[in-house]
Amino acid sequence: MDTPDSSKRHLYLVDGSAYIFRAYHRLPPLTNPRGVPVGAVYGYTTMLWKLAEDLHKADGPTHLAVILDKGSTTFRNALYDQYKANRPPPPEDLVPQFPLIRDATRAFSLACIEEDDLEADDLIASYAREATRLGWDVTIVSSDKDLMQLVGTCSEGGGCIDMLDTMKNLRIGIPEVIEKFGVPPELVGDVLALMGDSVDNVPGIRGIGPKTATKLIQEHGGLENALAAAPAMKAGKLRESLIEQAEMARLSRVLVALKEDCPLPIPLEDFALGQIPRDPLAAFLEEHGFTSLLRRLDDGKGSPGPKTQLNPAKPETGAAPAAPQGSRQPLPAWPTVDLAAYQCVQSMGELQQWIARAFAARVVAIDTETSALDSMQADLVGISMALGPNDACYIPLGHRGTDMFAEMPLQLDRAEAVAALKPLLESDAVLKVGQNIKYDLTVLARHGVDVAPIDDTMVMSFCLDAGRSETGIAGHGMDELADRHLGHTTMTFKELCGTGKKAISFAEVPLADATRYAAEDADVTWRLHRLFAPRLLEEGGTRIYQRVDRPLVTVVAGMERAGIKVDRERLAGLSATFTTRIAELEAVIHEKAGGPFTIGSPKQLGEVLFDRLGYKGGKKGKTGQYSTDQSVLEGLAAQGAEVATLVLEWRQLSKLKSTYTEALQAAINPQTGRVHTSYSLVGAQTGRLSSNEPNLQNIPIRTEIGRQIRDAFVAEQGNVLLAADYSQIELRLAAHMADVPALKEAFAGGEDIHARTAMEMFGTVDRDTRGRAKTINFAILYGISRWGLAGRLGCTAEEAQAMIDRYFERFPGIQRYIHDTLEKVRECGYSETLFGRKTWFPRINSKNQAERQGSERAAINAPIQGTSADIIKRAMARMGPALIEAGLPNVRMLLQVHDELVFELPEGDVEAARPVIERVMAGAAEPSVRLTVPLGVEIGTGLSWGAAH
Repeated sequence: MDTPDSSKRHLYLVDGSAYIFRAYHRLPPLTNPRGVPVGAVYGYTTMLWKLAEDLHKADGPTHLAVILDKGSTTFRNALYDQYKANRPPPPEDLVPQFPLIRDATRAFSLACIEEDDLEADDLIASYAREATRLGWDVTIVSSDKDLMQLVGTCSEGGGCIDMLDTMKNLRIGIPEVIEKFGVPPELVGDVLALMGDSVDNVPGIRGIGPKTATKLIQEHGGLENALAAAPAMKAGKLRESLIEQAEMARLSRVLVALKEDCPLPIPLEDFALGQIPRDPLAAFLEEHGFTSLLRRLDDGKGSPGPKTQLNPAKPETGAAPAAPQGSRQPLPAWPTVDLAAYQCVQSMGELQQWIARAFAARVVAIDTETSALDSMQADLVGISMALGPNDACYIPLGHRGTDMFAEMPLQLDRAEAVAALKPLLESDAVLKVGQNIKYDLTVLARHGVDVAPIDDTMVMSFCLDAGRSETGIAGHGMDELADRHLGHTTMTFKELCGTGKKAISFAEVPLADATRYAAEDADVTWRLHRLFAPRLLEEGGTRIYQRVDRPLVTVVAGMERAGIKVDRERLAGLSATFTTRIAELEAVIHEKAGGPFTIGSPKQLGEVLFDRLGYKGGKKGKTGQYSTDQSVLEGLAAQGAEVATLVLEWRQLSKLKSTYTEALQAAINPQTGRVHTSYSLVGAQTGRLSSNEPNLQNIPIRTEIGRQIRDAFVAEQGNVLLAADYSQIELRLAAHMADVPALKEAFAGGEDIHARTAMEMFGTVDRDTRGRAKTINFAILYGISRWGLAGRLGCTAEEAQAMIDRYFERFPGIQRYIHDTLEKVRECGYSETLFGRKTWFPRINSKNQAERQGSERAAINAPIQGTSADIIKRAMARMGPALIEAGLPNVRMLLQVHDELVFELPEGDVEAARPVIERVMAGAAEPSVRLTVPLGVEIGTGLSWGAAH
């Protein structure tokens, strides 16, 4: 590794201990060829490797060292014997990996430092201070809050300290510290001394949490000032605590202080980065069976090798398309799924043992069993947990006999068990993993449990393998994932509960069977998580999962729980109106058709149109019947076929009546009086959310009938609905991604983009040319053919091709974008959004022309539509915190429909909420992506959703 040509030294200090535990809990329990556990070693090596890839030459290190904790006791234990006393010992299979992790560091030819009686934080602080004294800049690679006390420190020599959180890819400077603690770095230790630290068992002052601690330090300027001011404070518990526990706060201040004058065991100059000798690294990888990393080393792709630097520029190399079913990793040496190994927990003592073990494991897979699919109405029947392969249990809570005379099975009291589980499920120290965990979040939230932090294996699978199958549709349900990745066939709900009239509810399933089924779900989820976590890291899926999709799970769960009010009387009135109009249409259609027939029958309709009435253009499929889909009827209507026009209206009204005006009434929750849709985070290949039961995303947008249905969505009394809609976001993104100056100028100047296109295309702007330009703008971004455009514009294919050619002539960037996108997809098998979301197209090189062209059209649009989806997801995840910070806790986000967000809020909050919502949406791409076009946001309010437009 050659030192970058820079006159200023830049030292990176890697908090290796944090890397170790992060790697252990995120990766599978692998063993090397000698049977020694190496899961954490592999994860640590991969993370160190990734750090090397991510450091750019412009601000990369000239010097680097990894700092580790050597032992569990330090000088702080002499000051306070309970320091870190509540930390469980390291897992048994992690202990033998510690020396191997040191070997891994040295295999990279990096300095690895640890000292008796000192924590890694103390060594980091001492090295950082000495380096800045010499005028070096220092970056601490960690997210440890204690180390944030050092951030922003600059010496007279000109050296400064910042931090880098590699999991969030976040630089931490003074503003980020203030955002987290409410005080600058030099006062962080004072806040920590008051609030204490349950992880390190720093006592602090009982009863003072983060908010109170921050407020006291903000008001008084420091710990000693706050303690001195206590006697003059208003009588109360806070005053008493500050007076009585002052010495404990002072002790805590000493415990959290970093020792900055430790002897430096290795001189700073010895950290200079040089070339990595290949042989030691290759020998280490080969010894422990890390064959995939060894291949990367040999290939020289994205890895440090004998001729590469620690911070290499990324090579312009293409990857071969991956296997259609996804990246099949070799399974770890896990035992096969054993349904007989699971425990049915029927006493509080057994439950407490599982809870304690889960706290120690720091990762637990969970699943809820309920009485129904509707998470807002289902009863909680039981909860399952898994801590490892075949190490799973089921906690029955709501089982009953099959009839009123049957004996009730032995099980825990639901309220008592949930209360016992609540601290575990809400603990920041334990990661909760679920398969479609959004459902479980809602079920448990109704029982007062706010589950966090979470991972979702279904969403992880989607981030890795969206579209990655022979059919182009890779399922992400548990049964399919277990079969595809684990080679295991799971028990099905139908096998357990039956179907039809003989079906029973889960509450009636015998406990032995319920335990096998429920615990298996948790066990499989745990295994899938251990497979997907390293894949996200290795395959570049971490960014989209961590920054876009995972934060959205809890947000969407909250939206589903909130629901939206609908006006039942208005819906009933619309249903009656639709029924009358449908009957009128049927009579007219029958008259025009020369006799009655079943309008909803495609077979009969085709025979009427093409045989009885003799319209041209009828085409029969393999079944021998005519096609009568939307495009066929629209084509006939354009030719003047009155029956086709009437049937189109009949179909629309019939669908709106069954799908909305009737279904919405049936969907009203009897307890809340609101409709609670369910959003799927994996329903659309490009990353868009989809809505179902009921589907609220297919209400016609531009028709009068669609507006009438939206008018039935109303606010509670005293509230209004606010609709915030991205304006032409996909065209804006196309202008940015294709780098089209004319379009970027138009958006920057607030022009009518379709009018600008009309002027570029036709030299004049009127209603007709603007309408044609609008069609062309959107159609070309969807990879439309000349025949498809001809059908939309009502012109010949030759005329349509001339328009396409003219469009590309005026906007060459668009043609370049299409060409480059298709070339990349053909080469590597997937497209990418600006945020790194991959969408796979396994049929992009198909010999079947229809399959290939269909994939090409989807591939052209996927980066644009996917980026649009990513942006609105980021806006949704940021919206709640922004509104809370603005003092607007009563503004609730209820719906996401394509490019629109719908909120309910008190009428008096509208003026304050509007700029916050607009700011969050307009800036949602940043700082990850800086767009060269502004994101326009249109906002309206009203007593109904329709009135808000």
